[in-house]
Amino acid sequence: MKIEQIYTGCLAHAAYYLESNGEAAIFDPLREVQPYIDRAKKDNARIKYVFETHFHADFVSGHLDLRKKTGAQIVFGPTAKPGYDALVAEDNQVFEIGGYKVKVLHTPGHTMESTTYLLIDEKGKEHGLITGDTLFIGDVGRPDLAQHVVSELTEEKLAGYLYDSLRNKIMPLGDDLIVYPNHGAGSACGKMMSKETTDTLGHQKKVNYALRADMTKEEFIKELLTGLTSPPAYFPKNVMMNIKGYESLDTVMERGTQALTPEAFEAAANETGALMLDTRDPEDFAKGHVPNSINIGLNGNFAQWVGEMVPDIKQEILLITYPDKEKEAITRLSRVGYDHAIGFLKGGFDSWKIAKKEFGTINRMSSQEFAEMYTAKKPLVIDIRKKSEYDSEHVVGAQNIPLNEINGHLAEFPKDTPFIIYCAGGYRSMIAASILKQRGWDNFTDVVEGFDEISNTAVDRTDYVCPTTML
Repeated sequence: MKIEQIYTGCLAHAAYYLESNGEAAIFDPLREVQPYIDRAKKDNARIKYVFETHFHADFVSGHLDLRKKTGAQIVFGPTAKPGYDALVAEDNQVFEIGGYKVKVLHTPGHTMESTTYLLIDEKGKEHGLITGDTLFIGDVGRPDLAQHVVSELTEEKLAGYLYDSLRNKIMPLGDDLIVYPNHGAGSACGKMMSKETTDTLGHQKKVNYALRADMTKEEFIKELLTGLTSPPAYFPKNVMMNIKGYESLDTVMERGTQALTPEAFEAAANETGALMLDTRDPEDFAKGHVPNSINIGLNGNFAQWVGEMVPDIKQEILLITYPDKEKEAITRLSRVGYDHAIGFLKGGFDSWKIAKKEFGTINRMSSQEFAEMYTAKKPLVIDIRKKSEYDSEHVVGAQNIPLNEINGHLAEFPKDTPFIIYCAGGYRSMIAASILKQRGWDNFTDVVEGFDEISNTAVDRTDYVCPTTML
């Protein structure tokens, strides 16, 4: 069977391409659809269907643009109610792609419309499962997202549905089936996902806690809900975009790729109230940045952290990037629904310096410098990693304010006492540093390499505890 996983690491997202006899199907595409079109063209194939496993929360799907550009039929599973033309399939309905068949298995639980697609080859052999967020490698989809859109769908109720879906629809299938999930480690759609992105169903039955044969529904619900934290705030907004529709990426790209001189960039910032988003690496931002800009680097989980840190999905954004990286930034913003970039600083930060405009800097220290100061002065230390990371191990005496909660806890950062911040490796702490700097703090220092390197010094740390969740 000709099926390819198209994996995007920054979102921990997997789309799938299926082709047979000149017909193709795409499962759960990202917003930028040209790569899928190019892939089908390489096979001289026509994209016949775009299958969606559910209304996604962590990204805006590319199904609408793909239909517009190829004429492909959009397919959702039972109970889906999209605000645009799409085929809502029946449970057990079969679709043909060349010599292959795709069978619809309605598997509610992650969401009510969640659907798994059973892949059957030209010889009639069941080959694999496109599981969406129903079944991951090592985990299953969190059942607490739909209630943020439909309040009566409690997490306990959805967890019960998921238990039934797994036992009645998936676990009876053959052990040699290949599981093709929508996400891998790093996604907030599950709490303990593996770094592996495919596996056999038989192996998952042995190692995945959620597929234990002797597990009762009550035990399943308890284990599934233990360790869940609040989902990122942008998730419900992405769901609504996927349900109701959105602007074409071509329109978004045209609006965002307006090159602005330093003078025009400054004027636009003053006149529009747009967020100035600097996407360069933390070390370059620390050395110099446009005053009042926020740093979220492209070389990291960029889209996810924009979604966490920028509350308004319709926020106008002015971009500061490395030269020729503006299109990548706009594309990655659009993946999570931030469609209102209105321009970028032409020539990047270098043009700002050449124009002799004022710029800011961030104080930083090495892990060894931190160790020396910690031992000598016992300064105030703030750990901005996730609570699960902090609970696992942290610097003795450090206070925990997770990055995604920083906007609601600014009063806990002193303005009259020096303090030090760290994350795991320096990426998130620079996001925090840029926010603090923008809000008027200048009495802090960031640890360059974060806890990863602090742990190699003599600094006192709590005993390591194996985490029960990666959220």
